[in-house]
Amino acid sequence: MDETVVVTGASTGIGRTTALHLDSLGLRVFAGVRRDQDGEALRDQATSRLTPIRLDVTDQRDVERAADIVGHAAADSRLAGIVNNAGIAVSGPVEFIPLDRWRQQFEINLFGIVSMVQAFMPLLRESKGRIVSTGSLGGRLSQPMVAPYCASKHALEALSDSLRVELRPWGIRVALIQPGAVKTPIWNKGLEAGEEMLRSAPAELRQLYGAAVQIATKMAVHENETGVDPLEVARAVEHALLASRPRTRYPVGRQAKLLIPLTRFMPDRLKDELLLRVGKLPRTADATGMQGGGEREHGRRPVHA
Repeated sequence: MDETVVVTGASTGIGRTTALHLDSLGLRVFAGVRRDQDGEALRDQATSRLTPIRLDVTDQRDVERAADIVGHAAADSRLAGIVNNAGIAVSGPVEFIPLDRWRQQFEINLFGIVSMVQAFMPLLRESKGRIVSTGSLGGRLSQPMVAPYCASKHALEALSDSLRVELRPWGIRVALIQPGAVKTPIWNKGLEAGEEMLRSAPAELRQLYGAAVQIATKMAVHENETGVDPLEVARAVEHALLASRPRTRYPVGRQAKLLIPLTRFMPDRLKDELLLRVGKLPRTADATGMQGGGEREHGRRPVHA
């Protein structure tokens, strides 16, 4: 019997690569995209087994329609699983990020996954399909200037842990993919929004956080350029979906494989120090509250990585 899989956020990056990879393995893929032109671009690179569908995970009607489409298709195939990949990255200092941006971050990265799980659960229970979600190193190691993104991925860790136990009686496996830096447009989009916020930000934000935002931006650009190929993530998704003994978590890339185990044993203060050094972030503030990188702190010179 043919096997079917649903991939959200398949327009670009990890989602696109995953959809094409699963298609190349012979699976029937329903690839969720936001725009028709993205779907046509996918068709050009895929076989006839891949079907683009309009799917905004924050739109309940879209999600229910997708479940209905896949349900009819699954009448002559088995739903192997859903791959929750749609996501965005909101960046900036916590105190200056508007609440509507926080809500958007969670609507897509967390509540969108809950919506997918609820809508597809009848099909998953019938087929004993699997739930695979794209988490992040940021879900285990929070980083400054990307708190909304990290918070949403922390929440996804908890959601996946709960689902894994709740759904065990029906044989539904739940796995979390945990990439480190990946070459993907998600950070370009997030950085563009962050840069726009900085340009239009009040003087107070630029005074307090200007240096930190610029450094964090450069670090994100560097990680995006040197990150792993999205195909490595797609192969982890493949194992989570198809292996007879899938793992519960899949760190992907050297960065994630090194840092995630360390976070289990590293004291919070030491993690903070590591982030300051690796990120080359300002360590002190002068008398006006502005961040600086060259001041002395309690008679010690700042340590630069």
